[in-house]
Amino acid sequence: MDKSQGKPVKDAARAGALRLLAAVDEGATLDEAGALNDRLAPAERARARRLALEVLRREGRADLALVPMLARRPRPEIMRILRLATVEMLALGEAPHGAVNAAVALARASGRKGQAAAGMVNAVLRKVAVAGDAWARLPPQRMPPWLRGPVVSAWGEDAARAIEAAHEAGAALDLTPKSGDCPGEALPTGSHRLPSGTQVSALPGYAEGDWWVQDAAAALAVRVLDPRPGEVVADLCAAPGGKTLQLSAAGATVTAVDISEPRLARVAENLARCGLSAHLVAADALDWRPGQPLDAVLLDAPCSATGTIRRHPELPRIRDGEGLAELTRLQARLIDHALSLLKPGGRLVYATCSLLPAEGEAQLAAALDRHPGLAVEPPAAPGIEPGWVTPQGGLRLRPDLWPERGGMDGFFIARLRKSADQT
Repeated sequence: MDKSQGKPVKDAARAGALRLLAAVDEGATLDEAGALNDRLAPAERARARRLALEVLRREGRADLALVPMLARRPRPEIMRILRLATVEMLALGEAPHGAVNAAVALARASGRKGQAAAGMVNAVLRKVAVAGDAWARLPPQRMPPWLRGPVVSAWGEDAARAIEAAHEAGAALDLTPKSGDCPGEALPTGSHRLPSGTQVSALPGYAEGDWWVQDAAAALAVRVLDPRPGEVVADLCAAPGGKTLQLSAAGATVTAVDISEPRLARVAENLARCGLSAHLVAADALDWRPGQPLDAVLLDAPCSATGTIRRHPELPRIRDGEGLAELTRLQARLIDHALSLLKPGGRLVYATCSLLPAEGEAQLAAALDRHPGLAVEPPAAPGIEPGWVTPQGGLRLRPDLWPERGGMDGFFIARLRKSADQT
């Protein structure tokens, strides 16, 4: 039994979801806030996270439904309860009786002011419960202006709305097979897809290391690099390690470099589970140099992560676009450093899980200006559609692509070839 403010709360999963939402309001990611629910049973902990994700994906829509019914905006903890119940009823199909009663109980358990607000919570949610038609007409949650502006400038209003709809829909579970069979629907690019919420460890082949979890868009970076057996390759900024696993499975001799030792430990665990090997180095990628020039480098650079909002809907809440200039300067330094590690004629794949052209198309243009003789090689991998390739020859992936299959993360990927006479 969970407790809040000393009052018993029978619904531990909903209370856990509210704890996560409160932490996001304070600037934490859901992963950072996860420890708040460590005392919950595994099933309740998982449900709490699912509920928090669904609320974050629809917070704007929930507020549009709620605000006309409120005489004044309630305290943050009460607003979170109202949003949770609204999303449960109107988006998730929860029976109104149960959702309203749970919300009233949570309000009463939140302290003296919550007890005073319980009647309002009950009255408002009973009105919301019958507003399904109005809810269906509300638009998906909008991206914040610092992100929406560049998206509209790059691809137009219709694309922005389609991306917002994809954000609300969330992300499926994608797997990358080591070789051969893999659970799920086979996608054109070689990934396999299962419904969101699938229990990973219960799938066939998990214990045997036959596959690993990796979004279909992220998996394309290595497929565009096209590593060959025996090639000497570095994976810079390697954690969480899906690309390292791909490189090793292709037969390359891989060094995975990441600044975080704890995150590299996870890479080591996945390599061991999958029966693969790589040399792991905990270091700042800008400071690392190999003992010999490399055949290829994969650089999945630090970025705004705006391409992952489908699975991390808290990101627009906890970031405001500040620091983008610093990030793009770091990306440019990493590109220059990665090129210096290559042998003449070697190749670099630069990737960011970002929707912002400043971290993709503009970075590519700037790199070509800085490095005469550097060539873009248009992406060649199974399943890549012509409309995904930019005029520069990069690969622009967006959440609204593959709408009939459930979308993909936003990514920019570019394959660059160092000229044979560059040292």
